[in-house]
Amino acid sequence: MSHTAHIPSHRKPRQRASKSALRAGVAGGVLSTIAVAGAAGPAQAEPVTQTIEMPTITSGLSTAVAASAQATQQVALDLETQAREDAAAESAAKKAKKAKAEAVRKAEAEKKAEAAAKARAEAEAKERAERASRTAERTTLSAPSSSSSGNSASAPASSSAPSSSSNATGSAAAIVAFAKAQVGDAYIGGGTGPNAWDCSGLVQAAYRSVGIDLPRVSQSQSTAGTQVSLDNLQPGDILYWGGAGSAYHVAIYVGGGEFVGAQNSSTGTVQRSMDYDRPSGAVRVL
Repeated sequence: MSHTAHIPSHRKPRQRASKSALRAGVAGGVLSTIAVAGAAGPAQAEPVTQTIEMPTITSGLSTAVAASAQATQQVALDLETQAREDAAAESAAKKAKKAKAEAVRKAEAEKKAEAAAKARAEAEAKERAERASRTAERTTLSAPSSSSSGNSASAPASSSAPSSSSNATGSAAAIVAFAKAQVGDAYIGGGTGPNAWDCSGLVQAAYRSVGIDLPRVSQSQSTAGTQVSLDNLQPGDILYWGGAGSAYHVAIYVGGGEFVGAQNSSTGTVQRSMDYDRPSGAVRVL
């Protein structure tokens, strides 16, 4: 027989159908039984009358929470202590800085005070020396004058130098009189009277008293008139110290070898011999 020959089937279809029906019947019976048992279950169940208690864990939890709180409090205390220490250190640094600045300020103030005291002492010493020099000068000048007054009968009627401002007349006499009237007034830079002057302010005011307007400053006043020799002076001439046109001081010649001028803040307005401070030149305005 060939291996490919048709072999008739030996299955029995009807027998298979009966088995399927049997299986379906069994399954249906099982399901019915389960349904009946389920329906009857609730009617036969007993109510629950007992509660099962769970084990407590609060004691361990509270201990852990307490430990955590204590640790947090300790951290807070440490931070607060550190903040206080930092604030104290900062305050101490500020106080030290302030104390150092105050010490430096006091040292500078003491240094300035010492310098000022030294300057005052030097100025006083200089003033004493000038007073002593002027006193000696007055003594020297007064001796020949006393001698000549005692021998006035034999003295010559004239002298090579004018003895006083009495030789001045007219405007010159008025200028000299004005200047002498201010002797003793204070000296102040920029002063123009009536009780305090600087050198050029006094000269300008003296000439203004006779209707003559002069420049305000000494540099210009030293060139306001005709240059004259110091050996040929007349009362009312303007004396100057420094160069003509660059003079730093001026005064008025009042005759007798003397001048009136606002000298400085220490002496004020004075009448002095030309030998006290020899001028550089002179100009004649009248």
